Amino acid sequence: MKFVDEATIKVQAGNGGRGMVSFRREKFIPFGGPDGGDGGTGGSIYLVAKQGLNTLADFRYQRTFKAPHGEPGGSADCSGRGGTDLEIQVPAGTVAYDVDTEEELGDLTHDGERILVAKGGRGGLGNQHFKSSTNRAPRKATPGYPGEKRELRLELKLIADVGLLGLPNAGKSTLISVVSAARPRIADYPFTTLHPNLGVVYVGAHQSFVMADIPGLIEGAAEGAGLGIRFLKHLQRTRLLLHLVDIAPPDPEADPVKDARAIAAELKKFSPELAARERWLVLNKIDLMPHAEAEKRCKEIVRRLRWKGPVFRISGATRQGTQELCRHVMQRLEEFPSAAGAASAEEARGR
Repeated sequence: MKFVDEATIKVQAGNGGRGMVSFRREKFIPFGGPDGGDGGTGGSIYLVAKQGLNTLADFRYQRTFKAPHGEPGGSADCSGRGGTDLEIQVPAGTVAYDVDTEEELGDLTHDGERILVAKGGRGGLGNQHFKSSTNRAPRKATPGYPGEKRELRLELKLIADVGLLGLPNAGKSTLISVVSAARPRIADYPFTTLHPNLGVVYVGAHQSFVMADIPGLIEGAAEGAGLGIRFLKHLQRTRLLLHLVDIAPPDPEADPVKDARAIAAELKKFSPELAARERWLVLNKIDLMPHAEAEKRCKEIVRRLRWKGPVFRISGATRQGTQELCRHVMQRLEEFPSAAGAASAEEARGR
């Protein structure tokens, strides 16, 4: 199925049913009085997070969702049946926005979590509500209230623990393919990865984490160069970033240090908060050089970048150093607070 991470849909809750004008008619009760029932409430519309879904592609074919209306009230004080609520399943990690107001309606991060996006209209009142000492036979009832209508923009932000960052052909897809069961497309040309890939990395018994591979960035991505920064939002939920740098780029004039700084600059343009997230330097493709030369190149890159954080030397193609990297990542993730706790802390700081 094609990966789609943005969609626009229209939702319309059900209208309330109209109230009933009715009078009690029974033998030996000549003045039974009003007994018109109320109309039923219209169905509301909810978005529900569903584990196992990983794309918004289904919304390419169905873009309008309508909940059933409430039924009219009946005689003998019978209220109309309410409309059934409509639940729209979306992938966990979906954020819903109101297109007209740009208001964020909710962020669905857990399986089964649901948010109300369109409330059904209330039912109208039957004539029994309008009787009084001076008006014993009211012939008045109210129509049902209309349900809410909204146009929603849905954005999917993948839920992953670790995100891979780097230039095209830095080896991100190769890394995720050797440490997990993910099978992204791998080739010797730029922009092979056209959409994000998720992989579950198993480190030991009951120890695993989710890794996200996004399409590579290039300098000027914030202005739309390459694939732009559209997919960077999928790193916003990650707790740790791995910045892959190719120490032996195909172009002999390419400078890995300059490229690494350019990626960091694009990251900062997109989100200062994301740029400030913990980031590890992963120097890849050490198998393409003799050991002494590769070690010298790695030290030079670290020195020029003035890198203070963790540094790992790996070869995705030969799997050299990948298991050690995954073990350290797992250890660090266990020290982190949960993603939900981190999100709550960020919201508290925002207030």
